[in-house]
Parts: sequence; C-alpha cells; structure tokens
Amino acid sequence: MKETPPEAVCLLVVSRELSVLRSLWAIGEFNCWHLEAAESGWEALERLQSGLAPDLLLLDLPCDHGESLHVLRWVRRLCPELPIVLFFHPDEMAWEKEALCLGAQDVLMSPVEKNQLESVIRKHLSRCRETRGGFTSEAIEQLSEDTYFIDALPVTQKLRAQAELLAQADVPVLIMGESGSGRYTAARLVHQLSVRSGFKLLKVNCAALPAALLEQQLFGHSEVDNRWNQGKLELCHRGTIFFDDVAEMPINIQEKLLHVIEEKQLSRPGTDSRVEVDVRVLAATDINVERALLEKKLREDLYYRLSAFTVHIPPLRQRKDEIPFLLQYFMKKYAKHYGLPEREFSKSLLDRCQQYCWPGNMRELESFVKRYLMIGDEQLSSAGSDQSESTENMLSTPIPYIDMKRRSTDEFDNAVSEVTSLKSLIHNVKCEAERTAIEAALEKTGWNRKAAARLLQVSYRTMLYKIEQYHMRLPKPTAQHPRQTSAHNV
Repeated sequence: MKETPPEAVCLLVVSRELSVLRSLWAIGEFNCWHLEAAESGWEALERLQSGLAPDLLLLDLPCDHGESLHVLRWVRRLCPELPIVLFFHPDEMAWEKEALCLGAQDVLMSPVEKNQLESVIRKHLSRCRETRGGFTSEAIEQLSEDTYFIDALPVTQKLRAQAELLAQADVPVLIMGESGSGRYTAARLVHQLSVRSGFKLLKVNCAALPAALLEQQLFGHSEVDNRWNQGKLELCHRGTIFFDDVAEMPINIQEKLLHVIEEKQLSRPGTDSRVEVDVRVLAATDINVERALLEKKLREDLYYRLSAFTVHIPPLRQRKDEIPFLLQYFMKKYAKHYGLPEREFSKSLLDRCQQYCWPGNMRELESFVKRYLMIGDEQLSSAGSDQSESTENMLSTPIPYIDMKRRSTDEFDNAVSEVTSLKSLIHNVKCEAERTAIEAALEKTGWNRKAAARLLQVSYRTMLYKIEQYHMRLPKPTAQHPRQTSAHNV
C-alpha cells in the first residue's frame, strides 16, 4: 500500500452525485491527493469538529431547501480560513450571489468538466500554499491577548535582539518612536523577556490625563472613608511600569517620579508613611527631546535617568519589506475574529501599500486591513473611517516618500493638518448621519443585523463593520421588565 506523505493535500467532498465523486476520485488518485467523502453537510461538520483539517471543501448539495447555504454558514464559523467551492445546478443559480456573500471562494455549475474541476482545485490549493509559504507562525511572538511581535525581517529581528539584551539589565529604558509605531509592544517585549515577567506590567498614558488625576493614578490617594487607594507605582511592585508620552508629564510629577526611581521609595501624599517600591521604569516619547529640554517640558535629570539605554523604533515607512507580513497577519487575525473568509491582496494593492507613507503607522495599517476585509477593494474609497479620508484613497494618490525625507516630522504633520481640517468637518457630519440611520434601522428590526442591512440596502459585511466602527452595542433591557430581560439573554 502506498503511504500518504505527511504534506499530502486533503480534500473534503460533500456530495450525493456518483458522477461528481467518480471524477474527484480519479483527479485525486492522479495527483496523489487524499479525499475524504461525506454524504451530508452535517456529517462534514462533525468531521471538522473532530479535528479533520482539509485544504479545500467541495460542497455539492441541493439548494432547493438551502442546505448548502446552512452548511456554508456553519463551516465559516468553525473554519473561517477554509476555502470552499460550491456546486450548483442551472435551476439553482439564484443562490449564487448569497453563497458568495457567505464566503464561498468559487461557484461551479453542474455538470462540471473534469479538466475545469481540476483547474479550480489547483487554483485554490496554489493560493493556500502561497499564503502559508509567505507567512509562518514562528515569526509571531504573542505577548498578550491583543499584543504581538513579528520578527520576520532583519529590522525587527535586530529590535528583538536589542530587547532581549535590555531585558537582562534591570535599568530604565527610553523608547523613541512615532505614535502607532509599536512603542508599547517593544516595552511589553522587554518586560516579557525579563525576570519581572511574572509580575505586573502597567501602562500610564501621560498625555491623556489631567495633572491631578495623573498624580493620583501614580502615587495613590485617600478615599472618602480614609481608606488608602494604591497608585500604579505601588501596584507595580516587583513588576514594570510603562510611561507613554513621558514628556507630556507635568514637571512637578516628573520630580516626584525621579525621586521614586532614585530612592526606590514612595511617600504617600498627605501622610508620613513611606513605601518601598521596586519597579522597573520604561518610558516612551515621540517628540524632539532636545526641544523638550530647551522648553523645560522635560527635566534634564529625569531624561538622563531614563535614557541610559535607548531603543529607536523605526516608523512603518522605513520598514516597507515588513508591510506584506503585517497585512497578512492582520487579515488572518480579523478574518478569524469576525468569522469571515480572508480576502487576498492583489499585487497592485501590495505595491501601493508599500509606497504609502503610513503616517499613523501600525495603528493605521491595522485599521485599513479591517476595512478591507469588511467591504473590499472596490468600495473602500467611499467607505467611512476614523480618518478624514479613507486609506484606500490615500493609497491611490500616495504622498511621495522623497518629500517625506525632505521635510521634518513637524512640517509634515502641520501640512496634513491644514489640508484635512475641512474634510474632517465634512466627514464628521457624514458619520453622524450614517450612525443615526443605522441606529434607526437596528431599532426598527429589533437588532436583527441582517434585516437592518436589507433595510438600508447594504451588505451584511458592511453592516457588521459599521456596528464595530461606531462601537454600537445592543441596548440593555430595563430592570422594570425582568421577564423580558431573562428571555433576551437566553
């Protein structure tokens, strides 16, 4: 008996037609492909749930009562990355559009010629190999549920090696880089590789909090009943604390922080008690440090304390070779999250992504992939987004990289701000109207998202994306109707 190679292709076939099965067995035997046959869609689902991992699903079931579409929905939830080819009979082609919307990669009309069938199978298997060959799980280092580090290329491999060295030296580190470039990821990587990894890592956004609240959050405060509420420096004992945008911290708080770093002790405000604080400090900034020092926004003594070791995170526009890997990673991540089939990036789109300057860095790229997954290439230019103009529009007319090198970061930011301010106002008005219309449709349909999508004449994908974009949540039932509440939560 011929042994099946460990890398052999596996096809899962769901069909009741002997002619289809005979053709597939002949094609499989000729190409040394392993075939698994199931008589019903539900039998196929049981096999997938029990651990079968086919490279392609071929679904040939009658659609007069929608069985194929029901199976397709469940397979998409169970295996969002599995390519699916559907067979339809001529009198069932009305289902074709819905099947494609639900995530089928291809639709074939029965009867199918043997050569055509083999060609379609080869096409999808080839795409699978390209995807797997271009991106390996070994390149991804998961640091937390929503934080990752990809070291697939020399730039990030060098950064990881630097983080590994710094993790062994228990000293403060200053991380320099533009907003969205991955400063927090670098901080988490240093913490994860250090001996403090078993203790807390807490983040403090110095630019987002008013001075009084920031001071309370760091050093703690006494509550109404005189009970002491610990600050993050105390909570982080033996762990790591990360100060994002540290140059935005008020000068008086910088002085107190410097004292904690030097003395490894914390004086609780309003009391005589002192607490030992063994904490490693990591800090990040995206501003010109020399200017901040001259303008007295950053204390020199604190800066010299923090900058004994410095990590520079290059912006995404200087890591162009990394962009295809990141696009692919985010596509896999969000396709799995939303239970949708992955979309492919055409060569022209990849080229535009690598030419674009990505002023929002990783954060902007992640947002772009999410929009692309939901609404596709052709609709991207008209879709609303968090930016004044969709990334796809910017990709079609990218800001030349050469001009970026000639301009300082501040000049570029000012230029973009002046050009987009009016567009931002128009966009905000448009978004408000769009959100109102979606809320009205969801309320009218009792939060049935498919019905709301039909009412607004948009695709179900677009409706899911818009709900996510506007952070819309199902309203909680009022406490006055306990029966309704329990029924709704079932």
